[in-house]
Amino acid sequence: MKHYKDISSFNRDIGVESPEHPLFSVSFGHKSDGSIEDIVFTADFYLISFQTFISGSITYGKKEFDHGRGKMIFFSPNQTVTFKNVKAEEGCFLIAVKEDFLSGTALFTEMKNYGYFDYETNEALYLSPSEEETIWHLARTMHKESYNNTDNYSKQILLAHLGTLLTYSQRFYKRQFINRIETTGAYAGRFQQLLDDYYNENKEKVFGLPNVSYMAEKFNVSSRYLSDLLKQETGKTALELIHIHIIKEAKNLLAEGKLNISEISFSLGFENPNYFARLFKKEVGIPPNAFKDSNLN
Repeated sequence: MKHYKDISSFNRDIGVESPEHPLFSVSFGHKSDGSIEDIVFTADFYLISFQTFISGSITYGKKEFDHGRGKMIFFSPNQTVTFKNVKAEEGCFLIAVKEDFLSGTALFTEMKNYGYFDYETNEALYLSPSEEETIWHLARTMHKESYNNTDNYSKQILLAHLGTLLTYSQRFYKRQFINRIETTGAYAGRFQQLLDDYYNENKEKVFGLPNVSYMAEKFNVSSRYLSDLLKQETGKTALELIHIHIIKEAKNLLAEGKLNISEISFSLGFENPNYFARLFKKEVGIPPNAFKDSNLN
């Protein structure tokens, strides 16, 4: 597996122009035949790509990118990416940004808020024609700025446009979440049913507490993507919804009064009763024994 420390060598290997700036690059097109040689790599920089694929595959982490319409995909530094037999149409761009370019700026911290860098490639961003136009305008503006004679304002301007592109991407993903909910049904209901099934089938005895990874696998999406979908629909993340379900079950068992705190803890899948007690107090405001006593008296 190849590791790219600099943008220039990466651009050279995929057949696009060398960057004018060593830490920031916007390039258009690809090799003359539209193909990218097979390669497995990691890189010390962010990659943002718009591609309309003809054939081949890109794998990011464990998932494969499903090509069809033009889409945007986002890669964070040091993630394993595989290009295999990739051939794409001419209309594409690639933005590469070294973390050093962001150091000391507000965008360095804000990058953590853009969850789509954690999405797997099969959860890429689909763009409508008007959204494509907006994104392409920003990409062309950054390309022009990066190849102009640089001055004291160049970095500030590039960062501003990059931040705008990322914010638009966040907005467009939100639109995609809404559309996906409308076409595939409410996720919260299906999520709740999976939690009910988890306990009805006694899976807590084998796997312990239900977790976000397990739930995401059932939805065939990444953990971050599932949480963002549920946040859009319910205002709460996947982990928060799991905790709500567990506390609801705990309250019922405490109110019944048949089991002690440790027995309830283990019946829900906790390995440690102290962790159960801390979570219960955090969510309810009082310890589980106090809740139990108040319901029995």
